[in-house]
Amino acid sequence: MGNKNSKITSHDRAILDLKVQRDKLKQYQKKIQTVAEKETQVAKDALIKNNKRVALLALRKKKYQEQLLTKTDAQLSNLEQLTQSIEFALVEKDVLAGLEQGNLILKEIHKEISIDKVEKLMEDTADAIAYQDEISELLSGKLTNDDEDEILAELAQIEKDKVVENLPAVPVHDLVSEDITEDIEESISQQKAKVKKPQKQLVTA
Repeated sequence: MGNKNSKITSHDRAILDLKVQRDKLKQYQKKIQTVAEKETQVAKDALIKNNKRVALLALRKKKYQEQLLTKTDAQLSNLEQLTQSIEFALVEKDVLAGLEQGNLILKEIHKEISIDKVEKLMEDTADAIAYQDEISELLSGKLTNDDEDEILAELAQIEKDKVVENLPAVPVHDLVSEDITEDIEESISQQKAKVKKPQKQLVTA
């Protein structure tokens, strides 16, 4: 059973009819080609029997079939071109409908975000900044110079701590590799062994 929600429009019906006519023309072309081939064989058989009159008649029939085939080719080309034009027009219509819908949405957005609302938002933002500056000035008037120095020192310390936190960790490992350490220890052991080795006494006559 087909989908009940699917609906065949007049455009769909027109395209379907054109495709049906196209298929019928293709079948008719095959039939014409078969008839033309038969007429060619009739002409050959007639010449074998030395009957030129029948051969000429068969070739004339073949020529007529070829003319019909040429006409059907032109009709078939027109049908295919018309079908493609209609299909493209329908696609173009859908695209235009989508663009119109998009324009409507943009207009609605522009209505919601009007110039007045943007200006009001900017004014509110400016008022908030001015209010913060006013509070800052008011507090500054209530504080002494020593208080301001302590505040600035605390701010500098916070910034310093933040910089230290962001520094990469220092790698913890021996600066001298184990292989080099072993070589040094082995060399020292060899030197100690040479010092401890007793020297041979010279034999006098």
